[in-house]
Amino acid sequence: MHTLLTTKSEPRESEQIRDEKPALWIWIQLILDSMSWVVAVILALLLRYEMGIRVEQFAGAAVIAAIAVVVQVLTGYALALYRGRYPFGSFQEARALVFVTVIVAASITASLLVLYEAINIGRSVGLIAFPFACLFMGAARYAKRLYVESRTRPGDGAQNTLIYGAGFLGNSLLTRMIQDPESPYFPVGLIDDDPAKKHLRLSGVQVQGRGEDLPAIIRRTRATVLVLAFANVEASVVRRISDAVAGLNIRVLVLPPLRDMLGGSAPAGFSDFRDVAVEDLIGRRPVDIKVDEIAGYIKGKRVLVTGAGGSIGSELCRQIMPFGPAELIMLDHDETGLQQTQISITGRGLLAGRDTVLANIRDGEALKEIFTDRRPEVVFHAAALKHAPLLQQYPVEAWKTNVCGTLNVLQAARSAGVSHFVNISTDKAANPTTALGHSKRVAEKLTAWMAGQTGGRFVSVRFGNVMGSRGSMLPLFTEQIRVGGPVTVTDPEVTRFFMTIPEACQLVIQAGAIGAGGDVLILDMGEPVKILDVAQRMIAMSGKKVEIIYTGLRPGEKLHEELVGTGELDQRPLHPKISHTRATEQDPATLDLGVWLERCEAEQGASIAEIPDDESDETGPIRIVRVAS
Repeated sequence: MHTLLTTKSEPRESEQIRDEKPALWIWIQLILDSMSWVVAVILALLLRYEMGIRVEQFAGAAVIAAIAVVVQVLTGYALALYRGRYPFGSFQEARALVFVTVIVAASITASLLVLYEAINIGRSVGLIAFPFACLFMGAARYAKRLYVESRTRPGDGAQNTLIYGAGFLGNSLLTRMIQDPESPYFPVGLIDDDPAKKHLRLSGVQVQGRGEDLPAIIRRTRATVLVLAFANVEASVVRRISDAVAGLNIRVLVLPPLRDMLGGSAPAGFSDFRDVAVEDLIGRRPVDIKVDEIAGYIKGKRVLVTGAGGSIGSELCRQIMPFGPAELIMLDHDETGLQQTQISITGRGLLAGRDTVLANIRDGEALKEIFTDRRPEVVFHAAALKHAPLLQQYPVEAWKTNVCGTLNVLQAARSAGVSHFVNISTDKAANPTTALGHSKRVAEKLTAWMAGQTGGRFVSVRFGNVMGSRGSMLPLFTEQIRVGGPVTVTDPEVTRFFMTIPEACQLVIQAGAIGAGGDVLILDMGEPVKILDVAQRMIAMSGKKVEIIYTGLRPGEKLHEELVGTGELDQRPLHPKISHTRATEQDPATLDLGVWLERCEAEQGASIAEIPDDESDETGPIRIVRVAS
C-alpha cells in the first residue's frame, strides 16, 4: 500500500536502492550470506562436540561450508534472491531467504549422510547450523535496512506529524513518511481508538493514545500536523476530531479518496493531502444506484449540455465523458467558462473544435439552428440564473433566462427529436416564495408539458445547495473569512440542504434513465444543516477571529427549505433515497409575464403559511394565506 503514497518526484525506496550501484549491493549481500554459512557451520560444530573440535575435523568443516556456500549462491540466484527482485528487508525477501536456507540445510544434511565416515562430522551439524545461518543473514539485511532508512529520514524542516489510524493505511503512510528524505512530515506518534493497539509500535513510532487524548498528545509531541489515515472518513468523526483540536494550532489533513489514489495517472503523493474542508464536516455521500449500469442511454449518443461553463454544467460534462458519448456538445454564452471546461476534459483550451458552442439560451432562433445542425439526442439543461437575492431585485431577468430560455431549449430539443431531456431545477421550486423559485417551478411545468407533447423522457431534477458551486454559500464564507470578516448569516436558526457537485451531477445523469416523462426527481438529502454551525466551523478551521453578523431573512427567503411541495406526491419506486413526483404541464401559450410578476411580488414582506399550488399554470388565480411579518 505504501507504493500508493509515493511522492511524484521520488522513486520508491526499493527502486532507489537498486539504482545506487545495484551490482555492488548484490555482491556485498552474497558475500555476507556466504560468511553467515561459514560462521554457522563452525558454531554448529562447537555445539555438536561441546567445544571439543579435533584438528582432523577442520578439513571436513571446510568441505561442508563450501557445499553450503555453493548451494546458497546457486539456489539464491535461481530464486532471484541475488537478482534484485525483492525490496530489501521485505516479507517477500524474508520468505525467499528462508526457503533458500532450508534447501541449503537439506543439502548439507544429505551430504553428511553420504560423507559421514569420510569427514567424521556428525549428521546433525546441518540442522544445528540452519537457525544460525537464518539469524545472521536476517541480521545483515536488517542492518542494511537501518542504514538506508537512517539516510532517508525526513530532514530538519519536516513538521512533527501525528497519524490518526494505526491500521494498514496508517502503517503504509508512516513507512513512506519515514523513508522519504523529501517528506515534509515527520511522524512523532500514532492515534488509534482500538484499545488493543494501546502499546503498538510501527517502525519505531508508538501509538500515543486515543482520539479523546488528542489535546494532551499534541502538547506532548509538539505536533503541528494531524493526518487522518482513513480510507472513508465519516463526517461525524471529522467533526469530533476537528472540535477536539480546535484552538491547538494544528493543521488537520485528509487523504485523497482511494479511487483517486488508484486511478490517477501518477501515484498519489504528499502533495495530494488536503486540509479538512467544510464538505468533510457536512458529510454528503452519493446515492449508489450503479450509474454505470443505467447510463447506457448516453453511450454512443450525441449529448448536449447547456451552461457547460458553470459549476454544475462543467462537472456534468466531465462525468458524461467516461460513458462514451458519440459526441459531447458544450454550450454556454460564457467563453471563459467554456474554455476552462474544455481544458479540464481535453487538456487543451483552443476553443477551435466542434465540442464548444457559444450561444445564449435566450436566443431561440440561434438555438434552433444549433440543434438542427448538431442533432443532439440527449440534452442536459444546466444553464440558469440562480442568485435568489439578485433575481428578487430583477425578476424579469429570471423570467427571460429561467423561463423563456428553458422554453427555447425545449422547443429546439423537440425540433431535433431529442429523446432524453433533463432540466436541472432547485429545491426553491417547492412551494416557491422567490422569483428564482417561481421561475424554476415554471421551467419544471414547461418540461412536463413538452414530455406530453413529444412522448420523450423529459424530466426535471430538484436538489438543494451545491457545495463549492459558483455563487454558493461556502465560497462566499471562505472569501469573507479570508478578508477578515464579518461573516454574514441571515438568521441563527436558518437551515439548508447540501450536496456535493459530483453527487448533484450523478443524480442528473441517473434522472435521464430512471425518470418517466414529466417526472420531477428529488434526492433525499438527509437532515438539513444549520448555516450558523457551518459558519462557526469554517471560522474555527481558519484559525482567525472573525465576527458573525445576522442580516435577517430577505424578502421571500425561507427559514427552512423544502424539497417536496405541498400537494406533491413522494413516491420512491426505484430507490429508497430518490423521490418521484409529477409536475403539472403548462402550455407555453398561457404564459403571462405580468401575472407571474404579480405572483412573485405578492411573496415579498410576508411569511407564507400556505400557498396552494393549484397546479394549473402561472396565469391562474393566486390565493395566498398571509401571516403578519
